[in-house]
This record gives sequence, structure tokens and C-alpha cells, in this order.
Amino acid sequence: MTTKTVDLSKYSSDKPDKPVNLLFIHHSTGGALLADKGERGGVLAQYRIYETHPNGGGLRSLLKENNYIVHEGSYGSIIGEETDICHWNKKFRDHMNDILITRQQDEKLTEGEKNSVVVFKSCFPNSRITSDGIEPGDPDSCEPTLANYKATYRSLLAYFKNQPDTLFVAFTAPPLAKPKFNFKGKIVEALKTVAGRPDTIEKIGRRARSFNNWLKDVENGWLEGYELKNVVVFDYYDILTDSGKSDWAAYPTQGGKDSHPSSEGQTKAALEFVPFLNKVVDRMDL
Repeated sequence: MTTKTVDLSKYSSDKPDKPVNLLFIHHSTGGALLADKGERGGVLAQYRIYETHPNGGGLRSLLKENNYIVHEGSYGSIIGEETDICHWNKKFRDHMNDILITRQQDEKLTEGEKNSVVVFKSCFPNSRITSDGIEPGDPDSCEPTLANYKATYRSLLAYFKNQPDTLFVAFTAPPLAKPKFNFKGKIVEALKTVAGRPDTIEKIGRRARSFNNWLKDVENGWLEGYELKNVVVFDYYDILTDSGKSDWAAYPTQGGKDSHPSSEGQTKAALEFVPFLNKVVDRMDL
């Protein structure tokens, strides 16, 4: 089935005319994506809010150059502590007001200010979807099934619909580095496949791809029938698989063993995200 994404062709990729408050809720891969490349450092580095990082993508600098005022929520804060897919329903249901006025961690914006853009992402462990699950799924279950993941994102649309003047940008979770096996491991994997186990390597890769395609599909997926323009999906996963050359990380680290994306992958994602964001901001007329 063809995935139909939002058509942004008629919108401008130029930076917004006026400053735009943006909150990015993230953990380690998001922290590195925002950071400039360099030695790991920053006043809040222990919370994965980096100024520089060896895997830096430079997104924060690019966003600032494009008239965005960047705010962050990560480990150690009410807004940023839990970012697995199973946490998003409760977070947006119970903490929407806090999200809209978060400056950094638990610090709030000055009275009268709010975040016009909220970017949120889960990390690569969420790409290990171990089974299809049973529809309609449970939005608060941390069992990583397709049904549960879809239930979570479906639940969010009601909250986002109540905030029509805020743009919500869902990042797809980054891909996993493809597991590498020794001879014995390959035999075990083959036995799992024969036995029809739901968590075989190839099935996990296909499920991640299927889910992320569903997320960004405006015709047959998550955004089917959603009439507002305030929700979009940035396919971080697809970029980091080198635009679909596989279902696994094309830019892993530590010789392909670590799923944290390299600076090359992060930089590529950052360079694609900024014009995408400018277009959806123009579409929203923020």
C-alpha cells in the first residue's frame, strides 16, 4: 500500500518572519541531534541536554538561525523524564498545560508566553515492536505491539485537537542497529523463524517500517480524517535508514553495534528537518 504523506509543496521553506517558541521533548538521541559536534559537554549534559556531542547534528543552531527559540525537556524533569511511546498518552493528557509553557526542564516561560511548536520523540528501543498485538490495543501499555502503539497515537489526536493554535510534530523513533550474530546466533534465529515466533529479526524490522509508514500516512494511517493542520510527522526513522535502503540503522555507531546515530546521520536529519518545519509552520500560519 502506498503511503500518502502531507503535501507541503506549496508552502515556503523560508524561516518564519517572527520568533517562534519551540519545545523539544527528547532523551539521548534527541540531545545529540540538537547539539553541535564536539566533545560531550553542556551545563545540563547529565540530563542529555548537550551543547556539544561527538554525534552532534547541529539542529539547535540551525533552528536558532531560522528564528526558533529552542526549549527542551529531558531526563530529570516532569515533562521529559518518560518518553517511551506508552508514556505519551498520560503525558499529554495530564500535563498539556505544563508542556505548553515549559522553557527548560521544569522551568516555565514567563507569564503570557507559550510554545507554539511542540516536538516529541521516543528513542530507538521503541523500534523493537515484538508482535502485531490485538486491536484496539491499550494506549498505556508498555508491551511493544503494533496495536498498542497505534492506540497510543490515536489517543493523542483528541488532546491535540483541543490545541488548534499549537503545532505538534511527532518524530518517528530512530531505527535499531541491525543485530549481528555469530554462527550459533544465526542458528537460534533460524529456529525462531521456523517456529513462527513473532519477534524474529526480519519481522521486527518490517514492523518498525510498517508502523512509521502508518504514522505519517494522511490517507490510510494515523492522520486519516484529521482535519486540522496542527499535527505532522517527521520521519526520522526513514532518514536514518538512508531513506528506506533497509529497515535498520544506516548510521549506527561503535562499528554498527550501537543504535545511537552518528554525527553524519544526525546532521542529515537536522538539515532535512528545518525546511520541513518551516513549511509546516507556514502551513499553520504561526
